[in-house]
Amino acid sequence: MFSCDKDSDTTPPVIDLKNPVEGAVLEIGDEHGIYFEMELSDNEMLSSYKIEIHNNFDAHGHSHSKAASETAPFFFQKSWDISGQRNASIHHYEIVIPEDATPGKYHLLVYCTDAAGNETNIARNIILEKNRNNPG
Repeated sequence: MFSCDKDSDTTPPVIDLKNPVEGAVLEIGDEHGIYFEMELSDNEMLSSYKIEIHNNFDAHGHSHSKAASETAPFFFQKSWDISGQRNASIHHYEIVIPEDATPGKYHLLVYCTDAAGNETNIARNIILEKNRNNPG
């Protein structure tokens, strides 16, 4: 027996990641940060989004591993609260890649969760590179 008193939200939110694009080359040490742009939406209510960047030196399936390098691979993870909104336009430069980051292939992942706990994600392959004009 089951009750139909309340409809349960099982629809995950939608992520429209506009920037960075697939294959983007991002500059290590750029003090302005990465320009990040996306639209988030949900049929009911959004809750939060998270951005993670981790290395893809070994072409892994999203398990973290260490690079064969003297410097540590860059890792970023941060969540933002967007509760109370059905739609959110996100634009920021909050992610700065430090000058000591290891160049190479990385994954950028965006996770979005709605108020009911449904989650969706999107991934981009990106490349971190030293500034060619100032290799440091």
